[in-house]
Order: sequence, then C-alpha cells, then structure tokens
Amino acid sequence: MAHFTPKIAEEERLAVPDNYKNWKKWGPYLAERQWGTVREDYSEHGHAWDFVDHEKARSNAYRWGEEGIGGFCDSREIMCLAPAFWNGKDKILKERLFGLTNNQGNHGEDVKELYFHQVSTPTHSYCKYLYKYPQKKFPYLELVNNNIRSREDMEYELLDSKSFNNNAYFDCYIEYAKADVEDILMKITVVNRGRRKAKIHVLPHLWFRNFWKHNKRFSRPSIKSIGDNCIQSRSIRNGRHYFYHEDGEQLFCENETNNKRIYNVDNEVDYVKDGINDHVVNGKPTVNPEKNGSKSAVWYKFKLKAGEEKSIRIRLSKKKLENPWSDFDAVFDQRIKESEDFYGNILKTDLPEAHQSIAKSAFSGLLWTKQFYYYDVFKWLFGGPGEPKPFRAAARNFSWQHLTNRHVISMPDKWEYPWYAAWDLAFHMVSFVEIDPYFAKEQLLLVLRESYMHPNGQIPAYEWNFSDVNPPVHSWAVWNVYEKDKLRTGKGDTKFLEHAFQKLLINFTWWVNQKDKHGTDLFEGGFLGLDNIGVFDRNHMPEGVSRMQQADATSWMAMFTVNMLRMSLELAKTNKVYEESAAKFFRHFLNIAWAMHHIGKKDISLWDDEDDFYYDVVELSNGATSRLKVRSLVGIIPLFAVEIIHKDLFEQLKEFKIRAAEIVRTRPDLASLISNIEEANKDGNYLFSIMRGYRLEKLLIRLLDEDEFLSDYGIRSLSKYHKDHPFVFQHNGHYTIHYEPGESRSNMFGGNSNWRGPIWMPLNYMIIQSLRKYYTFYGPTYQYEFPTGSGKKLNLNEIANELTKRLVRLFEPNSEGKFQYHADDRNKLFSKDEHFKNQHLFYEFFDGDNGKGLGASHQTGWTALIANLIMEMDESES
Repeated sequence: MAHFTPKIAEEERLAVPDNYKNWKKWGPYLAERQWGTVREDYSEHGHAWDFVDHEKARSNAYRWGEEGIGGFCDSREIMCLAPAFWNGKDKILKERLFGLTNNQGNHGEDVKELYFHQVSTPTHSYCKYLYKYPQKKFPYLELVNNNIRSREDMEYELLDSKSFNNNAYFDCYIEYAKADVEDILMKITVVNRGRRKAKIHVLPHLWFRNFWKHNKRFSRPSIKSIGDNCIQSRSIRNGRHYFYHEDGEQLFCENETNNKRIYNVDNEVDYVKDGINDHVVNGKPTVNPEKNGSKSAVWYKFKLKAGEEKSIRIRLSKKKLENPWSDFDAVFDQRIKESEDFYGNILKTDLPEAHQSIAKSAFSGLLWTKQFYYYDVFKWLFGGPGEPKPFRAAARNFSWQHLTNRHVISMPDKWEYPWYAAWDLAFHMVSFVEIDPYFAKEQLLLVLRESYMHPNGQIPAYEWNFSDVNPPVHSWAVWNVYEKDKLRTGKGDTKFLEHAFQKLLINFTWWVNQKDKHGTDLFEGGFLGLDNIGVFDRNHMPEGVSRMQQADATSWMAMFTVNMLRMSLELAKTNKVYEESAAKFFRHFLNIAWAMHHIGKKDISLWDDEDDFYYDVVELSNGATSRLKVRSLVGIIPLFAVEIIHKDLFEQLKEFKIRAAEIVRTRPDLASLISNIEEANKDGNYLFSIMRGYRLEKLLIRLLDEDEFLSDYGIRSLSKYHKDHPFVFQHNGHYTIHYEPGESRSNMFGGNSNWRGPIWMPLNYMIIQSLRKYYTFYGPTYQYEFPTGSGKKLNLNEIANELTKRLVRLFEPNSEGKFQYHADDRNKLFSKDEHFKNQHLFYEFFDGDNGKGLGASHQTGWTALIANLIMEMDESES
C-alpha cells in the first residue's frame, strides 16, 4: 500500500471537503454510449437496443443522460463539453463511438473504435484521451455486415477493414486541465499519421442536457454568441459560463429531438439536435443564424501534411477573462507536472518502468470510467409530473420503484457497460482506494443508500435487471478499503466502517431470508455472475431438479460472514456492543462450514473426497442427490472465506472471547470442520477459514496444475481437464460442459455472457490475496509444488508472487514485441507501429491458453486490479 507524501498538490485537492462542489465538480463523467440503454428505452416490449440505436442517436434528445468522445461535464451533467470530428467523407459527424448492438455482434455488444484513456488524476485536474480516426470513410456498414457470423468465429474489428492501411488516420488527443474548480482548459491536438495531406474538421461542442423538457421547474437554458471568439451559456441551474475559443465558426441549434426525421411528425423547434451535423456534412441551413440555442459548436477546418499536427485551445470558465490564453500553456504544464508527481508518489520508484506504466494506465482508465448516472425507475415506469404514462407491456424493474440514482458512479466500461454493476463496483473500489480513498468509501456507501438498496435489503445488480443476484462481495470490498486506508493514514475510519456495517447487516439478512430458503445455511443465488460456466442456467433449473446447493453461493456467504465478524471485532474496540454481533457471525460462520459438509438426510457434502474438490449438489424430484462434477471457479471460491485475527484482539474483547469459547465447547463438531481456530501460530495469529489444512493442500494441487487451472497467464475459470473429459448431466435433457479457453460457444445467456475457461482478473486477485493470508498464518515452512508435478516447492507467498507474474505477463511485450493480450494481432499495428504499441487496453477477460484479450476492451474497472497486483507483489518481495 502506497504512503502519500505531504505537499503533493493533487493530494491536497483530494482532501478538500465536499469535492463535487470543488475540484471534482467537473470531470470525464460523460457516458461513451447513452443510446441502446435501458434508461432511454421507451418501447412497448423493452427492446432497448433498437429504440434508440446509433443511427437515431444524433437526432434524439436523451431523457436521462448524454454521451460523447473524451467528454467532460459537471457532476450533475447540466452542461457538457466534448469534441466531434469529421474527415470530410463520412455521412455523419463523429460525435459518438460506434459499435454493434447485442443482436448484431457475434459475441454480443462490441465497440468498433480505437480509443485510449491515457491519463487522469483523481480530481481530473489533468486528463488525456486519445481517439484514432480513419481518414477514409468510416466502415459502418462493413463492420455490421462482416459480423454476421457464428459465435465460433472471431469478431470482425475496425483494424480488419482497410481503414488504417498506410497509416491513413488521425491521432486526436483530447486534454483537459483545470485552472480552478470551474475554469476548464481544453486542448485538442490532431496529428496526421498518414503519408499524404488530409482534411480534418474539428468541432468542440458545448451543450446542455435536456433537463427542462421533463421538469417544469426549469426554464430552457441558453447558449449564445457574445463575440467572434466567445460564447456565453446561461442557465437557472448553473448560472453563466464563458466558452472562449480562438477563431473557428460558431454554430448553434437546440438539444431537441428531430421528430420529423425519427417519427415523421412536425418538430417543436426550428433548429433541432442534428442541426450542426446536417449543416457541416450536407450544407443544410439547419443552424440558427441568430447564433443561440441549447447546443453549440465551434467549427475548425484543417488540411494537414503528413506528420503535421494542429492544436485547438478552448476555455470554459465562470470568469469573464480579458485574455483567456495568457496562462493557458502554463496551467497545462503545471497540471501535467502535478500528475507526474502524484503517480510518482503512488508508484514506488524501484518498480520496473514498464510496471509503473501498466499501473498508471490502469488507474487512469479507472478514473476515466466514472460516469454521471441518472435513473428514476418510478418516473421511467409511470412518467414524471405532467407527463403521459409510457406504455410498457413488459415493465422491467417494476419492483424497484424506490430506486432513484443521480450520481457520479464508477462504471465497468462506459461504452459496453455504461451502467453500474454492484459487484464490479466493489472490485473497482479496491483499486480506487490506492489513488482516491475518499471516492472509494463514498461509492461503497452509495449503493447501500435507501435510494439504491431495496427495502428488503437487496443491493441492485444492473439496470437490465436490478433483481439479478451478484456475489456478495461488498463486505469484502468495505473491509479491504478500510484496511488499506488505515495503513495509509495510520488511523482507521471507523465512521465509514460503522456506516457500511449497519447497511451490510440488512443485506446479509436479505441473503439469509431469500437465498437460504430451507434455513439450512446452504445458499442458492443463480448464476452469480459466472454466466456460462455452469452446466445449465442456475436461475432456471431443468425439469426434475427441485433444488440446488451451490458451492460458490455458500462459500461467498461464508466469506461475507467472516468479513462481518472481522468488522464487528474492529468496531468492538471502541464500542463493546459489537462483541455481540461478532459472536453472532462467528456462530453463523461455523454453521455454514457444517452445512457445506452435511447436506440433508444422506449427509452428502459439497466437498468430494474422491476428487478433492467442491461441487454444486442438486436434489432431484425423485429424492436423489447428485454432485455436478464440474471443476470450475465454483469449487475454488471456498478459498476466499479466510481471515487472520491476532490474539491481542481476543484478549482485548473479553465478552466475545467468552461467547466464542462457549460455542466451541457446546458444539465442538462445528469447529472441527474449519481451520483450528483455537491454536495461534508463533506470531500470535489465529486462522479463520473453511479450508482445513488438508483440504487446502488438495485444492492447491488442482489449482496449480497446468493441465487443470494454472495457465501461463493466470488461473483459468474452468479446468482444462474438461477438454478431454466433458461433463455430462442427463436428467430430462442432455447438458454438457467442456473446456473452452476463450469466449463460450454456448448462448445460454446470449450476448456477451462468455465465461467458460477464460482468465478473469477479479477472481485471480481474490485467489492471490487469500493465499497471502494463508501464508501469514502458515509461514514460509509450509510449501507446495508449483506447478503441480514439477517437483519445485514454494511457500504460499512465493506462489502468490508467481501467479501475479503470470497475470502481469498479459500486459508485457512477448518475444515478438506484442502485448500478450494482442498475441494474435492480425494487423501488426499494436506490435510494430510506434503510435500504437505503447497504448494499453484493459480487457474484460483473457483466453485461458494464449492470454488474448476478450470481451469489453476498456473494462479498466475490475481489470485495474492488475495495478494492485503489481504494487502488492513488489511490497511482498521487498
């Protein structure tokens, strides 16, 4: 864990209270895709991808948000700032990123653009984004038509087209630097990477989100010209701003839907949303000659020689400035230096330079993936005041009418997943705490608020179905954030911990009441985010299967329980009342451990002594039980239910110690199933774990076997054993699972639900973190073969480091000079071209055999954990 040095400017800005009224008021909070979302879907049957698609997006004024390329907005998204580009050949301006819908892509939704979140500080005092724009006609139709292929085929990507042949493209750098809280400097630099002269049009846009149409309290805002080089915006919601620019032509229209184009009915205003597009591209008189509206742009036209670059300077400020350019370059230079100082302080100088670069890219991508997210389910279902009720035959999320979200939230991926996912967010915060602990704590508390959490205690999953069940990792994230922040400051934020604990109690109760339907401490949860990794859809049992005891759901709950136990003990240091809740969670932990090994009258166990592995158990309608012998992450998750507690804490908490001793004395059979919790190691540490020593040893044999879970690039989701030994479950149907290292051929969940055998960063991180905890207890003398069968033995900390090195290898150049995640780079640009080869992408998951990046390409969210792994590996070796 990094220790911050005083007097780092960015650190001082972070510490300012109420940051959304201060240094975080403006940031890269603009979505990269608002079209095709549930929020904007007002279709009768819930066809979100088709109601507003990419073709309609330029003409449709959104209800709930906005989108742009490398955009900035304020924390309530009242006003937005983003560039658009045009190569003079496309039929539309490049105002938004293009990609395939869930139905168009052979592996689900898929962005078909080249862009990189290069740098950001936590307060967004400096940000840099790179967009690569072809000089040739953008191949919209080609990308759609060539992806009409099977799930077994590779996706057809932008680089598979001829769009980048001969380097005929522009590098478009978008940079922001803040002179003050509401004094935003924007610089757009366009570079011709091609071999010939080429034209490029650049149009920085300033516009208001259309908030006035749906809220009669607010009048329409205005943006108007007040000179050749200045535009003024004015709104009842955010006052006046001045938009300074150098040269260029000012264009204005309204952020209102072009009803004529989309619905073939008359428009309500003369100059509608796509007016600037139609004027620039088609020369139509669709911009307001009076130079006012609610959407504006400044139009620049350049013809650049090969290698030539041109920069545009923009300034958006609350201040009326006589010379907005006098300090422009100096502010940029200062903020860039402060950014370098900040990351230089976070990342130790003895880290290899390449590893520092990976970590900085990961953190910057994480910061760029914040988004203003607005969704009021009640208004969405029934209409706002004075609005007609939408006609919805399928009322999605009907039971979530309390949910009102209007915050800046960390997203998994602002194009492919431009909506928060509760368990993704938990992983994000374990990375965020390294760079912005204030934001990490705020976000974890946010999804526990009454306007998010269901009255019954469920945490919302994601907008497609808030009732889906995600693994209960929130408690794990809260405890990680608390511990890391305590290490940073030397003092634990018990106020944060107590707030989170009280809400997590409600969520824990929901799990016990809803997912332990028989009251036996065995849990169900459905797919739990693992999608196609199961034999069948665990949300919908095959006919004849009456019940399933899930090894992963039950283990997640064991982890949840031990996290709550540890939090209780921490809080009990200053409030003895928490000793009682600690005793309660201690007993519950023992109960779950018992249940995992004593199921029903036949006393079957989730642990299989023959295979030395944990499996799901199904009960059939004829009374029989059967283990689903699939070797997958489902059977690895019991590793995560582990915590180390020092004896001094027990000595301090006398009441808990007495109660725990009484539980063990009266039910020694319960305690016998877990680690020996009555015996401290030489350092005075006690181990709380489901994994007794022999089970841990047996599980590690499989986990570290290169013919099973261990890949050259991390831990696979599914054992390679199933490549030659498919598992078949036959009961009123034929269900088969076999090893697939990359994207699944099964369409069980449709779209981009692709778990089968890939390497998945968050679960790898949890495995490594758990091994380090076991090492803390067992020490260096406990050694295991790594890899299995090699004869080479390492202790658990060394194994954790070796696993980390394999994961880091994904982001390192291989012998051919390619990042391993681009090992099959068909175009060679990412390995050969100097303007491509150092640009990192952060994929959703990775091929279990060759490490190829798969799924969403900008899912810095949970893949940012690579930065944690880099920092923690070197700390453990120092």
